[in-house]
This record gives sequence, structure tokens and C-alpha cells, in this order.
Amino acid sequence: MKYNLTITAFLGMLAIILGAFGAHALKEKLDPDTLKSFETGVRYMMYHVIVLLFVNSYFGFTLKTKNSISYLFFLGIMFFSCSIFAITFGVPAKNIWYITPLGGLFLIIGWLNMFYAFLKHKRK
Repeated sequence: MKYNLTITAFLGMLAIILGAFGAHALKEKLDPDTLKSFETGVRYMMYHVIVLLFVNSYFGFTLKTKNSISYLFFLGIMFFSCSIFAITFGVPAKNIWYITPLGGLFLIIGWLNMFYAFLKHKRK
């Protein structure tokens, strides 16, 4: 769990840095649609960082559940958000088009895993 929170903190810091970079340095360099895509990558990254803080601080989840959800969200962030960032910075979308939806799939499976964990959780 310590590593999950460490990685989460790093990703949170990175989301803030990338958000500021997008708002200031990229605003004049990118067309509005590309900038909007970049902002979507940052926004999804930060949403999942916040959820990761909750998941890894919640006492109702086992360590195995925390790790499972965290790894799925880490993969989702890396594939989804980072592929959008790569396309923004010039990697041709035709070369990595499949990575973004794969990242979305990891995020969905992470949410499904959390849903299932809440569903099977027994109140004391």
C-alpha cells in the first residue's frame, strides 16, 4: 500500500504540472481541439488519482483489493492519459490508436473491481 500511495502522489503532482503546462505553454501552440484532448487526459488522470487516494485509505478494502484496483487504475492512467499526451506532442495517432481505448478499458475494469469489492463487503 505504501507504494500505491507513493505512485499516486507522484501521479497527482504530474497531473498538476501537466495541467499548468497545458494551460500556459500549450495554449498558444495547439489548436483548441488538440488542447481539449490534452485537458481530457489531465482531467482523467486527476480524477483517478483522487479515487486512488480514497481506495488506498479505505479500511474496508483488503490489501489485495487495494492493490488490484490501484494497478488497474495505474495502467489505465498510463495507457489512456499518456497516449493522449503522446498524440498531443506529435506521435502519429495511427501508430498508437489502440492504446487509448485499452487504457479506458483498464479504468473501467478498475471501477468494476471497486464495485464488486463494495458489493461483497460485509458491514460489521
